Amino acid sequence: MEQSELRRLEDRCIQEYAPPCMAACPIHVDVRGMMAEISRDDLDSALKIIRHTLPFPGIIGRICDQPCRAVCNRKDYGGSLAVAALERICADLGTYHPEKKLAVPRRGSRVVVVGGGLSGLTAALDLARKGYPVVLVEAKDRLGGQLWEIPEDILSRSVIEKETEFVANSGVELRLNRTLGQNIFLPDLRGEFDAIYLSMGVEAQVRVDPATLATSQPGVFATRLRAGSYSPITAIYDGRRAAVSIDRYIQKVSMTAARENEGPRATRLYTNMAGITPVRILPIVDSRNGYSLDEARQEGQRCIQCQCLECVKVCTYLEHYGSYPKKYVREVYNNLAIVMGHRQANQLINSCSLCSLCREVCPNDLDMGVVCRQARLTMVDQGRMPASTHEFAIRDMQFSNSEKFALSRHQPGITASEYVFFPGCQLSASAPEHVERVYAQLRETASGGIGLILRCCGAPAEWAGRMDLFETTLADFRHEHQLLRRPRVILACSTCYQMFKTYLPEVEVVSLWEFFDRQGFPARAIPFDKKGVISIHDPCTTRCEQAIQDSVRRILDRLGYQVEELPLSRDKTECCSYGGLMWLANRSLAKTVVQRRIAESPLDYVTYCAMCRDLFAGQGKRTLHLLDLLFDGEPESRAMRAGPGYSQRHENRARLKRKLIKEVWGEEMPGLHDYDKIKLNIPPDVQTRMEERLILAEDVQQVIADVEATGRKLVNAKTGHFLAYHRPGNVTYWVEYSPTPGGDGFTVHNAYSHRMLIEEGKKL
Repeated sequence: MEQSELRRLEDRCIQEYAPPCMAACPIHVDVRGMMAEISRDDLDSALKIIRHTLPFPGIIGRICDQPCRAVCNRKDYGGSLAVAALERICADLGTYHPEKKLAVPRRGSRVVVVGGGLSGLTAALDLARKGYPVVLVEAKDRLGGQLWEIPEDILSRSVIEKETEFVANSGVELRLNRTLGQNIFLPDLRGEFDAIYLSMGVEAQVRVDPATLATSQPGVFATRLRAGSYSPITAIYDGRRAAVSIDRYIQKVSMTAARENEGPRATRLYTNMAGITPVRILPIVDSRNGYSLDEARQEGQRCIQCQCLECVKVCTYLEHYGSYPKKYVREVYNNLAIVMGHRQANQLINSCSLCSLCREVCPNDLDMGVVCRQARLTMVDQGRMPASTHEFAIRDMQFSNSEKFALSRHQPGITASEYVFFPGCQLSASAPEHVERVYAQLRETASGGIGLILRCCGAPAEWAGRMDLFETTLADFRHEHQLLRRPRVILACSTCYQMFKTYLPEVEVVSLWEFFDRQGFPARAIPFDKKGVISIHDPCTTRCEQAIQDSVRRILDRLGYQVEELPLSRDKTECCSYGGLMWLANRSLAKTVVQRRIAESPLDYVTYCAMCRDLFAGQGKRTLHLLDLLFDGEPESRAMRAGPGYSQRHENRARLKRKLIKEVWGEEMPGLHDYDKIKLNIPPDVQTRMEERLILAEDVQQVIADVEATGRKLVNAKTGHFLAYHRPGNVTYWVEYSPTPGGDGFTVHNAYSHRMLIEEGKKL
């Protein structure tokens, strides 16, 4: 991933953009943060947030013109928030403890500010904090300027005195009763000071740069006299802008660079207002004293804390890591850039299901699946992807494409098939009987003959970033498909559908559900429950396939079922955790993903993905595969059927092939491998451990076959159990076993695996 691509992707995530209120405020007061603290009755923390950007909260809280309220997302849901009134109570009742900071070195350049209104006070204060000796010149005998013209009942004199005293205490030298043009003159000031800020405003004929407030005279800065109503918050903004320009002028750096975020602006932040309940603004009963503590808390709680996080709201994976895509993209980039050391983001990269739900809900179409997939490809290409990370899934794929399962045949008696049925590896592993029934049904209804191809589409390799293996898998399919004279492919698996559609565009494909929708099916109109109401879980790989989604719903309608859609369905459906190999990279997260999905409705689920069905049922959710309704006379009995274990999934595929070869084509399968002949007795508790550790029965058979042939095993004198290991690939398998009574097999007492390579010592 190049830096330019990183920046482009980061910019798509808008979570870090300011909320509308903060963006519209010329000095960007963190209203959202302030509201959060007020809603918790923490006025001290709220005041600290306010004072971070606003120097005179007691004054502004009483007279601010509040441009923030015009853009408040609450304005149509009960009225904009009373921002100024809440700033006021924080200033009046909150306690501010300035943070101790390192003393700023005093600078040699001196600055004079002419005018003691809000603009001049702000500039003087900001420059003093930067270490400049500042002199503030005021025509009257008091600070505040136009503030003294505001009625007492709106802004009391004591508040003006208290807040302006803060400037005098900051080290600013005051020169009162000095009027420019009467008892002080600009040439004299230019001779005494390195920079001047005329904060009281200059006439229109004086040229002032609107961006920097610099005049045509070097070192002299000024605001323009403004016609119309007085804006206190704009006056503060002018003072702050002038202070930045003066600092840059004195340091002889660009006064215009990197200032695009100053002042009021629009924001790209998107906030979804769906479901926001209108709550009316709390009126101020006591106009003289403002809100009470309780009233302030209630008004603060009306803030909806504007943010985007649309993807995090719907994706357990994005929520799990506690942040949002902008930061995740940076973590992924840094992970790929590491030459030596621990790569902290490996699990983040490999835990994504690659389902693209984030893209569907993102206002800017940012897809973390694309980011993570590209990262996996890069890691594999650079040799930085641990070989064992996806090994189990790759081995499962290779099993499906081996002679034990792979099959490519025309329908008996047919030499040129119009169609070929491709059920996929997981349906064949989960419910091989359905593959038999569907193929029989298709042979009856598909005109022109229908062949059969059993194998894996290669999705695990594509998800793992192993494009070498994936391309080999595609090449093998192309070869088999060509031998069958390129028939149209009927696909039962939505993942296969996406792989074929994306990588085999020359192959004409149709979903099994679209085919049944058009051609008919063996109806089993037996209600799933007494009400006949179900929810559909759409597999994430049908996200963009409305035709398939519609076909499924029409089939269910014809079967007599009513569908109550899940909150996230069709193009916004969620992944079951199988996609992208999440279940392999992060099993605890995968479990959470399933739990969240199955809790979204109390109704029974129907899905058309074998893995979705098995994963949901495995965590206690009554779930049926659509084929259970079409081909099973009593679907109720299958609702809680546990999915087969990993070893059984392999066995189901192998048996399916043997059965079809025998019953459809009248042939016998070749013999087994030597290790397949080993009989195992695996107690239930050991079977459970093997499932958790992703150890197959054939792994155990290979260990025992190897050590029985070589004799390399340890024996426990107390139990008589043998302990042996075997490393067929990137994982070492250990098995504790003993011969069964009678000597016709072996009992497995324990099995575990790890990535350690055992190197036997050499004899000296």
